[in-house]
Amino acid sequence: MTDWTGLKLCSSHMENPKTILYVLGDICQQFTQEVFEMYQGYADFKRWTFEILNYTPSGNGGLHHAAAHISGDNVYKHLKYEGGTHRVQRIPETGLSSRMQRIHTGTMSVIVLPRPEEVKIRVDPRDLRIDTFRAKGPGGQHVNRTDSAVRIVHLPTGITIECQQDRSQISNKETALRTLQDQLYRQTIERELSERTSARKGQLGTRAQSERIRTYNFNQDRVTDHRIGYEVRNIKEFLCGQGLLDDLISKLVEVAEMEALTEHFEHNCKPLPADS
Repeated sequence: MTDWTGLKLCSSHMENPKTILYVLGDICQQFTQEVFEMYQGYADFKRWTFEILNYTPSGNGGLHHAAAHISGDNVYKHLKYEGGTHRVQRIPETGLSSRMQRIHTGTMSVIVLPRPEEVKIRVDPRDLRIDTFRAKGPGGQHVNRTDSAVRIVHLPTGITIECQQDRSQISNKETALRTLQDQLYRQTIERELSERTSARKGQLGTRAQSERIRTYNFNQDRVTDHRIGYEVRNIKEFLCGQGLLDDLISKLVEVAEMEALTEHFEHNCKPLPADS
């Protein structure tokens, strides 16, 4: 049976429309950018609101990490199974000779968490170190003559947030503080989920972040979701974040709901006693 870790762990308030999406790619930064843009396209396809909170490009034109708030109808219901490790297999476009062209394999991580409006994370200003610096573009050059970029360090946890999205230092500070609150909220939720996971398995994607859930094989032009054995061709179209991705997500939701229903009946419905 598929491991839907965390499916029923969250209480009803976690079905709130607003969702936090994180993408992280220390090595596969081009792929990280493609995946982030895929979810941005999917939000547009579903007519959701996609608000970028943080976008940290890498020096080679890819994406190191990013975060976004997504809101709309049934956002968390659709995206909660996207959390986990996404693997890419392809030949890098680096102009290497044919004998040097080998398929490279790498991974990036997606984290999806609900964001209930009523949950407020209070941050003591005394626990913060706030620095300002000049914003930089993808190539490392300064793009602003003023110290508009903001870096916030949460001293008790060591969490560091940088924001250079806006030309306004005040706006960047507000965004960085909000992102810090989201990070602290994420830690709180993960602790809660971790405590409950030992008693029950459920949502795929929150406590199963290290598990490989999907492979994007560019050489074979195929996307494979390993949890349900689902395969789809045409990676380019899949990464547009429209119909092909929606078909896969709909299948994941369907399978998870069927298995949750089956598990419910197995645990709550006792067989009728045999006639004596």
